[in-house]
Amino acid sequence: MADPNTIYKITVLAMLDKVDFPLSNTQISNFFLEQDYTDYFTVQQIINGLLDSRLIRFESTHNNTQYHITASGRETLKFFEDKITPAIETDITSYFEKNKMTLKNENSVVANFYKSTHSGFDVRCQLKENNTSVIDLTLHVQTKAQAQAVCANWQKQNLEVYTYLMDLLIQ
Repeated sequence: MADPNTIYKITVLAMLDKVDFPLSNTQISNFFLEQDYTDYFTVQQIINGLLDSRLIRFESTHNNTQYHITASGRETLKFFEDKITPAIETDITSYFEKNKMTLKNENSVVANFYKSTHSGFDVRCQLKENNTSVIDLTLHVQTKAQAQAVCANWQKQNLEVYTYLMDLLIQ
């Protein structure tokens, strides 16, 4: 039997390969924790090892990190996919069947802010569907607190904002 850390790495690669959207650190960690495979700190070590090996890549926002499998990760997965037991495969499939819409929705709403080249902060709010931006809105605010508020509210009210803008602009 393969080393548990190797199996965990292959499991993360298999998870990322099975979906057409990125998975967040929390989503990957929750899978391992819900299945009682290992602890949070081991999952973080596994993810960092995969990043160091360039088998996965990440995109970060101020409150979220999302992971994608790389071409090298796919090649590695093909080479080692026999190390994943049918039970783990079933657990992955069940996890996605149970949570796919929630996982996809969590990753389709993105809000991030960064220090502006002028004074203040720029806040980028996105709503994505199938890796295509439905809306990509950048707002300038004066304070970090305002930037954080816009990001938090975008997470909660993105559909209302999108619907309002479309109704207003299409009239």
